Amino acid sequence: MTQENVLFEATETQEHSSFFHTLLEEETEFFATLSHCKSLEDAKQHITDHVALWEHQAFSNENRSIDEVSRVRDCASQFRSMLTERAEKASGFSLAETLYELATEPQRLKNCKPGFFAELLFLFRGLENRFKVEDKADFRMDNELSGRDASLKRSNQLDRLAEMSDFFMNRYRHGLEPEIVELREKNKQHILEVLQGTEKNWTDWVWQTRNVVKDPKKLDRLVSLSDTERTSIEKALRLNLPFGVTPFYLSLMGGEQGQDRSLRYQVFPPSQYVETMEAHRDDLEYSMDFMGEHDTSPEDLITRRYVGVLILKPYNTCPQICVYCQRNWEIDSAMAPNAMASPEELERAIEWIAEHPSIHEVLVTGGDPLILGDGRIRKILERLAEIDSIERIRIGTRIPVTMPMRITSELADMLGEIRDPGRLALDVVTHIQHPYEINPDMVLAVDRLRTRGIMVYNQMVYTFFNSRRFEASYLRRLLKRVGVDPYYTFNAKGKEETVDYRVPIARLLQEQKEETRLSPGLARTDEAVFNVPLLGKNYLRANQYHDWIGLAPDGSRIFEFHPWERNIAKQDTYVYQDVPILSYLNRLQNIGENPDDYSTIWYYF
Repeated sequence: MTQENVLFEATETQEHSSFFHTLLEEETEFFATLSHCKSLEDAKQHITDHVALWEHQAFSNENRSIDEVSRVRDCASQFRSMLTERAEKASGFSLAETLYELATEPQRLKNCKPGFFAELLFLFRGLENRFKVEDKADFRMDNELSGRDASLKRSNQLDRLAEMSDFFMNRYRHGLEPEIVELREKNKQHILEVLQGTEKNWTDWVWQTRNVVKDPKKLDRLVSLSDTERTSIEKALRLNLPFGVTPFYLSLMGGEQGQDRSLRYQVFPPSQYVETMEAHRDDLEYSMDFMGEHDTSPEDLITRRYVGVLILKPYNTCPQICVYCQRNWEIDSAMAPNAMASPEELERAIEWIAEHPSIHEVLVTGGDPLILGDGRIRKILERLAEIDSIERIRIGTRIPVTMPMRITSELADMLGEIRDPGRLALDVVTHIQHPYEINPDMVLAVDRLRTRGIMVYNQMVYTFFNSRRFEASYLRRLLKRVGVDPYYTFNAKGKEETVDYRVPIARLLQEQKEETRLSPGLARTDEAVFNVPLLGKNYLRANQYHDWIGLAPDGSRIFEFHPWERNIAKQDTYVYQDVPILSYLNRLQNIGENPDDYSTIWYYF
C-alpha cells in the first residue's frame, strides 16, 4: 500500500472541495489585511502581531480550559519557530512568504498538495481556538462532593476512559487466544507436510534454520500470497535483496482478514521498497546506510555512537530478514554461509574493547548472534566477561519471535552462568512488533531466560502496521504479562525505501501522550525515540530536542533534530522531512479506520 494524496475531508468542512479554499474562507479577514502589506518584511511583522494577539486572547480568557490555552500556546510557538531566519535557511521554507503569496498570488502555490494546506488550516484553527475535542470523560469535580462520594465519581470517570481504551484494544487479536493457537497448529501441520518434516523436526532449531524459506514458489505453497506480494518477492530475489522467513514465523500468519498484516509487512517486501532498492542497487552499501555506521566504526565489527556502550557484530546474518531493518544493507541473504566473522577479526574487536575502559556495556547483535551454536556464543560472551570494565552484556536478537525453540534449556543455562550478580549483568533485547506475534512458544522461551535471572526487554518499531489507536498500548500490556519489559519505541527510519512503513512523528507523540498514558506505569516503561543518522537517539517526548521548522509542498513537516550531546559538547543538528499527516490519515481510512479518532494528531509537534 502506498501513501496517496487522496483528499480527506475534515468533519467541519464537508461542503468544501479542498483545504485550500477552506483555509482562505476561514481566514478571509487575516488574508485580506495581509494582502495590503507592501513588502515581505511588513507581512512578517503583520503575522507576528496576529500570533501575539491570538495568544494574548487565549491567556486572557478565564473561561478557556488549560487544554485550549495550551493548544494556542503550542501553535503560536510553532508559528514563531517557522518565522525565524534560522528555520527558513535550514528548511528551505518560508512561512511568511507562503502566507503572503496566499494573500496576494495564490496561483504561485499550485504545486502544493492538500496536505500542505491542511497543515496550515489546522495550525490556524489551533491558534484561534477553533478546534474542539470531544471529552472522553469530564474529570472536573463537583465542589459539593467529598470523601466517598467524590471518590466514586472519580472512579466512574476512570471507568469511562478504560472502556474507551478497551473498545479499541478488543479489536486486536493475539496468539495466546485458544482460537488462534488452534489455527496455528493447523498451519504448522500444513507446513510440516509441505516441507516433509516431523513434530521432532519442528522443535529442532537447526531444522528450522535449514528450512528457512527463500523460494517464492515454496512460500506460495506454505502461506497464501497476494499477487502483489508474490511479484515483489520474486523481484527482490532477482535483485539479490536479502529475504527469508522461518517455518515457525510462517505458521503465525493467517486468520481473519488483515489481522496478520503487521507480520506480513515485516518480511514480505512491498513493491515500493523493491523499486527504490533497485534504483540504488549500484551503491547499496553507502546509500542505504541510514545511520552512517561507516563513520562510527573505529574497528571492524564495532559500532560506537555513545560514551559508555558500543555494538559488537560477530555474525552478519539472520534466519529471517525484517524489511525495514537498519542493517539489511549489510546482509547478503538469510543464513548467508560466510556471515561469521573470522577468529582474528573477532579477537581484534574484543581487544579494542578491552583497550577502552570507558566502555562499560556491550550490545552483541548483528545479524542475530543467537543463531550461532552454544559453544561459539559462550566463547564470545566469556571473552567479553573477562574484561574488567564491562558491567553489562546485552544480546540483541529476534529469535524469541522468529524461532523460539532456539532458546533451549541448555542455552538458557549457559547464559545464566555467564552473568555474575553484582559484577556482570546479562540481558536480552528482542523485537516483538505486534500482539499477533505473541504465542505460547515465545512465552516459554522468555520464561526460560527469566528464570535464569536474565531480563528480557523489547524494542518496538512504530510503523504504519502497528499504529492504529491503542494497538501499541495493547502490545505493551501483553508484553508485561509474558515477562518482557518495554524498552524503546523507535520511530520508523526516515529512509526513502521504507516509506510504506513510516508514520508521522505526530502520531507517535499522540500515541505516547494519549494512549500509553492510560496504561499502568510498569506497562509504559519504553521511551519514544528517533534515531538520528550519525548522532543517535533523540528522545521525542522531550520537545526541546527537536523543532518544527518548515513544510514541504506535499504537507510533510520539516524538523530539526538536536544531538543527544546538547549542553555537553558541540555537534551539528539534523534536518529531517517527515511523512504528511494527511496522507497517513488517508491510509488509515483506506483500511477501515475513522480519521476522526485521530483528530488531535495535528497538534503534536
